[in-house]
Amino acid sequence: MIALNAAFLINAAILILSASVFFKNGILVTEIQQAHTLLAPLLGTMLASTLFAVALLASGQSSTLTGTYAGQIVMEGFLHFKMRPVLRRLLTRTLAIIPAVTVIALRGDRGSYELLILSQVVLSLQLPFAVVPLIHFTNDKERMGVICQ
Repeated sequence: MIALNAAFLINAAILILSASVFFKNGILVTEIQQAHTLLAPLLGTMLASTLFAVALLASGQSSTLTGTYAGQIVMEGFLHFKMRPVLRRLLTRTLAIIPAVTVIALRGDRGSYELLILSQVVLSLQLPFAVVPLIHFTNDKERMGVICQ
């Protein structure tokens, strides 16, 4: 729940910032670099652009970690499929980075912006498929056992 709430709060903060700064000033942002560049003059400090970049990085990391942990718990707990942690990390990170590197190599900066939007759409669609079973299984007393006090 902590990871999910962190991902939600970071994504909400980015959305609120964008709405309050860009929409209020009538600016249409079509590239992530444009958003980064425009924040400093609109807010009057270079710190805004840096915090925006850090928030994007944190958003990506928290979303990735949440999906990975939820998938791992569902795989191990429900499917009884265990994998060495080093191999699992290598496999999941490789699968995650190959599409990104391919799109950036083929499409450049424009491709990275489109990939960022697509990844957020896919993430919002797929997270419930990992989180709902996780919540369901952890609430099953028969599966989880009785808590000793």
